[in-house]
Amino acid sequence: MIGDWIDIGPTTQISPGNARTLPVQGGEEIAIFHTLDNQFYALVNKCPHKHGPLSQGIVHGNVVTCPLHSWNISLKTGEALGDDPLERGACVPTIPIREDAGRLYLKRDALVSAKAPEAMA
Repeated sequence: MIGDWIDIGPTTQISPGNARTLPVQGGEEIAIFHTLDNQFYALVNKCPHKHGPLSQGIVHGNVVTCPLHSWNISLKTGEALGDDPLERGACVPTIPIREDAGRLYLKRDALVSAKAPEAMA
């Protein structure tokens, strides 16, 4: 697919319940998640708390748990889901992703504009 979307490979490269990373020249590394209900999500690969690698976290439902301090991040919105005051309002940029004919595509302009927020105390 040419134009607004970048082909990043077949859906089969990420097994359900797992994630893979995609380096972005001039931008933030992206984590691509495949949930057990066969949905795909893309987020900047940095937890808003201490920049833990979300791709190494545990995927459960439409949530990933950061491997460093167990913050739960919504794969749909990028928002931190906990009750801790530090978590309220914390967010990871999401990247539009789509599946077509067994291939995954990321929105081109979102890749260069995606930047992770500074780490929280």
